[in-house]
Amino acid sequence: MTREFEGRTAIVTGGGAGIGRATALRLASLGASVVIADIHAETANDVVAEITTQGGIAVAVIGDLSDQAVVDGLVSTAIDTFGSIDVLINNAGIMDDMSGPHEVSDTVWDRVIRINLTAPFLLTRAVVPHMLAKGKGAIVNTASEAGIRGSAAGTAYTVSKHGVVGLTKSSAVIYRDKGIRVNAVAPGGVATSLEVNVKSDATGLAVIGGYMGNIGRVAEAEELARAIVFLASDAASNINGAILPVDNGWSAI
Repeated sequence: MTREFEGRTAIVTGGGAGIGRATALRLASLGASVVIADIHAETANDVVAEITTQGGIAVAVIGDLSDQAVVDGLVSTAIDTFGSIDVLINNAGIMDDMSGPHEVSDTVWDRVIRINLTAPFLLTRAVVPHMLAKGKGAIVNTASEAGIRGSAAGTAYTVSKHGVVGLTKSSAVIYRDKGIRVNAVAPGGVATSLEVNVKSDATGLAVIGGYMGNIGRVAEAEELARAIVFLASDAASNINGAILPVDNGWSAI
């Protein structure tokens, strides 16, 4: 395996488990110094230990990434420890409870939008100046099948992931002549530990369940990691503003 990310620093949010963990491990194996950002200290530190045991370089930053102070601390840690931020993987996210618009609680709405959309925005805003100073950088966001259709989740999650798609495309256009590329993957079904607390009487559960027969084979986290790392790599040097479905053809149906 080549070391194409040698000398580069990558931030991976939600890096303690699932897609984030697989992405962090893959980036480290390719030579990147990785900053694992996660709200769960134990899993984040476990990934750091796994990377260092394999001869890689990684540190963990723990906190809620929708908090500006946590974002500022994360960016400072990356710069102070490694001197640059070359890759940002906005992967951290949570699921909703499958509620329709008329039944979404303020608590669910605020939390899902805050974690899934506000956090990637705050991180993008904080990281881009460092990439602009270098004249180069790559950002990859984790959107969702729910970000390109209306039949894959409840309202809050669907809106948040459509927002991630908008953030991706807007950023790609704005920075296209500044050396910064911004893309996203849109996973379908993935075998991860993402917690789903579905309300048994949620409208979305009854309505959207009928569409789930098209989901096809459930992906492994490593399959998403390979796509994410490709988009962050120089091999994707002319890919910008793309929303790449990694869904076994679900979006083609």
